Amino acid sequence: MSRGFVKEEDQEEAPVIPPRAALPNGVTNYVTPFGYEALENEQRDLESERANITSENETESRRAKAVIDGKLKLLAERRASARIIHPNQQPDDEVRFGAHVKLKNHTANSIQQFQIVGVDEANVKQQKIAFVAPIAKAVTGLKVGEKAEFKLGTETRILDIKY
Repeated sequence: MSRGFVKEEDQEEAPVIPPRAALPNGVTNYVTPFGYEALENEQRDLESERANITSENETESRRAKAVIDGKLKLLAERRASARIIHPNQQPDDEVRFGAHVKLKNHTANSIQQFQIVGVDEANVKQQKIAFVAPIAKAVTGLKVGEKAEFKLGTETRILDIKY
């Protein structure tokens, strides 16, 4: 069909849906109970936002709903794959998912603290890192007092597990 017979509004581009935090293929989607609750809250917020879309412009309204629908679809997939791990059911002397970790960096003579959480829950400002992060992988399974070698570019850091 010639472009002369097609409505301009029928030629809209699909909206861009921002991706969720990366979870490598084949990796179980571990979440803390708090992280799962955050996913549920996110779903409620998106559903509420969608229900409250008001726009005089039908195209804008349709695009806004399409973006929210796309986010809801990605969120539903993430929630469906979630496996809740309760940190209080993990060993007390071994670094595991959900653990609050304290490391002494012998190279920089500094202390670093963080909690190992799911990918959607990770937030560096809140000292929460994803279990798939290189430093989390380097210390997971170690016990208090053990040391880990963590390579950061060409530098190798010696980390003492304080947990």
